[in-house]
Amino acid sequence: MYRPQPAVIFGPVASRRLGRSLGIDLVSPSTCSYDCVYCECGRTIDLQVERKEYGNPDRVIADLDRILASHPALDFVTFAGSGEPTLSLSLGRVIRHLKEHSSYPVAVLSNGSLLWQKAVREELAPVDLLIPTLTTAREETFRRIHRPHPSLQLSTILEGMVTFREECSVEMWLEVFLIPGINTTSQELYEMQSWIARIRPHRIQLNTRHRPPAESWVRPASMNALRQAKAIFEETGTPVDIIGELTPSPHVGPREKIHAALMGRACTVEEIIESTYLQEEDVRRYLAILEEERRVERVYEGGQLIYWWRSEESCSL
Repeated sequence: MYRPQPAVIFGPVASRRLGRSLGIDLVSPSTCSYDCVYCECGRTIDLQVERKEYGNPDRVIADLDRILASHPALDFVTFAGSGEPTLSLSLGRVIRHLKEHSSYPVAVLSNGSLLWQKAVREELAPVDLLIPTLTTAREETFRRIHRPHPSLQLSTILEGMVTFREECSVEMWLEVFLIPGINTTSQELYEMQSWIARIRPHRIQLNTRHRPPAESWVRPASMNALRQAKAIFEETGTPVDIIGELTPSPHVGPREKIHAALMGRACTVEEIIESTYLQEEDVRRYLAILEEERRVERVYEGGQLIYWWRSEESCSL
């Protein structure tokens, strides 16, 4: 499927977890330490764990200053995108600049795979919110779901999360992504519960497939399965949210929900409806407006009509 190159700074986009968020993508497209079967950005092209510069941090900082000077209505400035943000050596510098020169809360969405590195933990220490990922406490399941770089070991990654919480007072929401038949058994859930008790996140956010995944066999977990997991994890005393039940920020409108659905990959109308919970009539109406504004473009691929966000426009919303 066609996927446009993402901009370094994108949005604002709508998020059920973070409200209206300005995104920062510091790594090259599809560069990650994992090749997750559920990834909404598709298969990882550059699977690696080496941290390096992927762009010009001076340009990123200048663009951020320009955008934030207009005081946009934002709930967060968020490091995210189509890859793993902690792979960028610019991460710490850009975070420090944001904390010193703006009042917006800073969030980082990470798979958590590099938290065992002291330098990464130190760079993340100033942020307001870190959301790492946990899907299992079993190495075999970990490799089946994430298809990680061969050098990574689950036990090291989990210990890195524990160490981060011991060293830093940063708010941590632990994302747990559930895939039916893979990590939804009672054994899997209770083994994760043991690690959750050690990691001590401030919140747990249960997630499942909402948008088209990298592998078509990945199916969304049922609400019953999500609620079963919620009950088990709440035994640790940690608040648990189910992502699909969260209420979006009042800042988030239909245009931004569609923007969020299309960031990183192209979608059909049906896939946009599935991920945004908008009515079909509203989706088609706003797509027509966004096409006229040249923010969205339509193409036919494999006999399907799909829409993608024109990435060169993504900083101007």
